[in-house]
Order: sequence, then C-alpha cells, then structure tokens
Amino acid sequence: MGAVSDDSTLSHLDADGRARMVDVSGKTASVRRAVASGRYRTRADVIALLRDDALPKADVLTTARLAGIGGAKRTSELIPLCHPLPLDAVTVDLELEADSVVITATATTTGRTGVEMEALTAVAVAGLTLHDMVKAVDPAGVLGEIRLLEKTGGVRGPWTRDGVAGAAAAPAPAPAPAIDAAEPATSAPGRPAVRPRTGIVLVSSTRAASGERPDETGPVIAAWLGGHGIAADDVVVVPDAEAAEALGSALASAPAVIITTGGTGPSPSDRTPEAVAAVLDVELPGIAEAIRARGRDAVPTAALSRGLAGIARGTVIVTLPGSRGGVRDGLAVLDDLLPHLLDQLAGGDHDA
Repeated sequence: MGAVSDDSTLSHLDADGRARMVDVSGKTASVRRAVASGRYRTRADVIALLRDDALPKADVLTTARLAGIGGAKRTSELIPLCHPLPLDAVTVDLELEADSVVITATATTTGRTGVEMEALTAVAVAGLTLHDMVKAVDPAGVLGEIRLLEKTGGVRGPWTRDGVAGAAAAPAPAPAPAIDAAEPATSAPGRPAVRPRTGIVLVSSTRAASGERPDETGPVIAAWLGGHGIAADDVVVVPDAEAAEALGSALASAPAVIITTGGTGPSPSDRTPEAVAAVLDVELPGIAEAIRARGRDAVPTAALSRGLAGIARGTVIVTLPGSRGGVRDGLAVLDDLLPHLLDQLAGGDHDA
C-alpha cells in the first residue's frame, strides 16, 4: 500500500532508499476492507444519455462496473510494489448526478496486507472506461477526486478520511449482533436498509416489453414469492438492452429478493448475467448450478444458461431462464433454499 509508518519512514524504501516490496510474512491475516471514490465530470446532456442508455456505445455503466472490478483484480500487475491479493469481493457503484458520475468501489480480502490500492484502482479503471465510452460526445470529460474513504482490518485498526478511528494493536471490534428477521437489515452508510419479506420480479424480454407477446413468467414468479410470504412490489418488464438499468433501479429500493427471468442465454442480446455480475458482492454459484442441473434433466439445452445467483447490498438476486419450464425448474430449486438463505441473512442459525 505504501502507507507512512508511525516513525515517518516510507515502508516501500529500504535502508539505502531503494524501492522494495514490503515483507508481510510476519503479519497476521485478517479481514481487510477498503472503500474509495472518484468523480467523472461531464455535461448534463451526457448524463441524460447515460441514464437512457442512448450513447453510441451501449451498456456504458455496466461496462464501466465490470472494468472496475477487473482492474481491482489486476492491481498487482499495474502497481509494481503491490502484493497479489485473493480478493473476497469487489463492488463498483456508479451514481448519476446532474453533471457527473460518482464512482464508489469497495474491495475486501482476508490476508496480511490491505486492499486500498485495489479499491482505488477499481475507481480509476471504471472512470477511464466511462471516458472511453463517452468521449465521442464529450471529449472534455474530466476524471478526478480519486481518494480513499475508509479502510478496516490490520494492526492499526479502522481508518476513515475524517481521522483515524483506531490505534495500533487496538482490539478487534465486537461482532455485530444478530438481526431479528422481523426488523430491517442494516446497510452500509448511505444505502437504505434491506426491506424484509419484499421482492421484485424483473422480466428481461424485448418482445414482451414491446407487447408482441404476453409475459407468462413474471406473474408466476410473483405468485410463487407470495406463497413464500414475500410480497412482490412489482413485476417489471423491460427490453433486454435495459436489464442493467432496471436491475439498478430495483436494487436501489432494497428489496430482500430480486428474481429475474430471461436474458440468460448465449445470444448477443442476452445481457442479464453481465448486469447481475456487475453488482454482486457475493456470488452463490451452487444455486445457479442446481437450477441448470434440474433443467438439464428434461431439456439438454438448459446447459447453455448463463444464470447467476448471489447477494448484492444484502439483497438476494437469482436469475432464471425466460421459458416457463426454466422458471418452473428454478423455483423448484428455490423452494427450500431461498427461505433458508433469507433466514441466514437476517441473523438466523445455520442448521439444515
């Protein structure tokens, strides 16, 4: 990381003043987290184009998120003295303001050194990708204000931009208390708390959105959620190209569950997995594999599904195929898994 130590010596310089990689073998592994932010300034009309996904290069925000995540993973290749880290999670959030895009990246690892550079690199790469995607309409866009906001883990304890929140060798913070399932789950600063027992169904289908054919999957999922005590706020039907924006809007309302249907195949227009991957904090690959496996028993082409499942900001997200059979198989897999998962996220025990 290149932090300044208590005696004001630079940790990345040896006794002769030469650059070196810090030896962290004697440090204790711990859960480490860092949050960084930046701002990409552009014109108000460009922000409107971003909001409507109307730029010449489509899927701009999704592409920037994925680029930021990829940049975090390759930080040690870009910054010479950084250690390669096994990242537990990386998230990149893009918030549209009147004339700018605020980029926030969070990186987490369990290791012997911090993830500040990974979070900062994620912000920088996401911002550079934004510029690459919008420069055709605004070559004067400016990326700046890239900075570390907070970090936790390690011997020095938590740090925030407002000041050090801990001291060297400070005791680890006490575990957070369990959350009662009847109460809203806690959330990160600036984010709404997850609303228990609520869900949103997102249907990605260009033909259904245009009225060319009826939506036959969304109502089925909404009814299934209701049968499990989860009130579906809405069934949102959007064209495939708008899946990422619709997912972002759904996630912003902090439901306990988002179930998508459609857009999971190999077609160039199927973009749901990319949209979901960009927002996940934790992936749950076993759920997606179980859904594929159940579908393969009846339809071999179910193996082509690129569906994902995971947790984003405390919300469970599961992607299902767009067919009625695929939805039926997916819901059968979720019958027992989803209630158990929601119970764990709300602070329940881990008994089978």
